[in-house]
Amino acid sequence: MHTTSPTEPDVVQYPDDPELLHRVLTPYRAKNCEYLKSAVILREGRTPETAKLTARCTFEIPESCYIDDTGHFNSVEFNICYNQMAYYLTAKAVKDKLVEPLSRWDMADFWDRQLGNILITDFRSAFRTEMRGRHFRGEMEIIDIAEWEGTDLREPLLVMRTKCRYWDEFDGDSFGEVTVAITNPPAPAAPAAGQ
Repeated sequence: MHTTSPTEPDVVQYPDDPELLHRVLTPYRAKNCEYLKSAVILREGRTPETAKLTARCTFEIPESCYIDDTGHFNSVEFNICYNQMAYYLTAKAVKDKLVEPLSRWDMADFWDRQLGNILITDFRSAFRTEMRGRHFRGEMEIIDIAEWEGTDLREPLLVMRTKCRYWDEFDGDSFGEVTVAITNPPAPAAPAAGQ
């Protein structure tokens, strides 16, 4: 189910999908590592070939999953939150056929790749002002997705450039730019002539 925003006719909103979110977060072994609580996806553009995707998310970190309380949102938590947003946004794009080339995948393609075949290749983060890191919001946008053909030495890849930011009610603010490479499943073979 999705809705079109009346003020932005080319923007389609896909509401939070708790069942998908639960499945996406399953690899996180401890419940206190599941920082992403909800995500709404916005698709700007009328077709998967021209779409631009954004995830608008809510997060909660009642306690750190790896260190005593520092009192602020830090770079490790930034990265964990980014991973969870990226997993969810990619899974939702596959499930609902939102953007090319992910619309050619099926969910098995995503689940097979979620951990071992989604790799951050460039990660930059900056903290404009300190965030408290308990309850906050985040946003991730896919800037572009490029397909790289495979070679004898490398599988076919999708290279996804993204940007993200986080903020809280106390004017905390941080942002980042992240590039992700994902192994791309081979395209189905075309039927032979005469079949």
